[in-house]
Amino acid sequence: MATTALTAQNFEQTLTGNELVLVDFWATWCGPCKAFGPVYEKASEANPDIVFAKVDIDQNQELASAADIKAVPTLMIAKKGQIIFKQAGALRSSDLDDLISQAKGLDLDAANAKKQDESPSLKA
Repeated sequence: MATTALTAQNFEQTLTGNELVLVDFWATWCGPCKAFGPVYEKASEANPDIVFAKVDIDQNQELASAADIKAVPTLMIAKKGQIIFKQAGALRSSDLDDLISQAKGLDLDAANAKKQDESPSLKA
C-alpha cells in the first residue's frame, strides 16, 4: 500500500478513523528523511492493514507545530486515535518492524485501564 499525504484538513480524521496509523513527519531537505523514506515505503507494502502517512513539515508548518515536531524525521504512531509512540530519528527496517509488531499487539484498553489504576487519586 502506498503512503498517504496528510494535511491539517485530513490529519485528525485519518488518526481517529483508522485502527492503526503511522505518520512520518519529514522534509525534502532532510538527509536522514531521504534515507528513512524507502524503509518506510517497504514497511507500508508489507503491512497493507495499516495506514502509513507522511507529513511534509515545510508544506504543513502549522500541523507540524501542533504535533510538537522538533526534528525530522519523526515517527508518530496512533492506535484508535490515541498517540502511542512518537520519536525523532531515522529507524532501521528491523526497528520499524519491531515497533509495528508492538503497536499491533498493544491492548489499548488494558493499557489505559492500567494507566488509570496507577494515577494518583485525591481522597478526602
